[in-house]
Amino acid sequence: MPSRKNVQDTRISKSIRELHGALIRIVSVMNRPDVDESMIQEAGISLDRALFPLLVAVERFGPIGMVDLAGRVGRDHSTVSRQVAKLESLGLVDRRAGAADGRVREVIVTPKGKTMTDAVDAARDRLGRALFAHWEHQEIDELVRLLRKFADGVEVHASGAR
Repeated sequence: MPSRKNVQDTRISKSIRELHGALIRIVSVMNRPDVDESMIQEAGISLDRALFPLLVAVERFGPIGMVDLAGRVGRDHSTVSRQVAKLESLGLVDRRAGAADGRVREVIVTPKGKTMTDAVDAARDRLGRALFAHWEHQEIDELVRLLRKFADGVEVHASGAR
């Protein structure tokens, strides 16, 4: 008879594999250019699709260093630097010396950029309400609680702290 620990380990491994599969499906959808384009249209904003994830990331995580921003969006530093320059020329972000280290260039959203991300948030809310239309409120709350807990753990693990 297998030990209880082996059965539990097998179950956890199966759950991790299923979770990974679900995350890949979600990220695959979120990374699709047509999904970003749909969100831009739903928000009623005018912005190059390639700049959209950068603006949102700057608003969510800013002020943020260029290297950190490039890592979060999965692009190389030089590409992100050119794209941030474009966002800056549109008046959506500003670049400045870092507060902690003046050698580090930080990016921060401007009021005009914040207005744009607020429109995206409103569009995301409308789309999310449709997605969750048939969910119970407690199911949504539990999903949010567990995803936050998971995200916290992923960030801690990725930082090397345990």
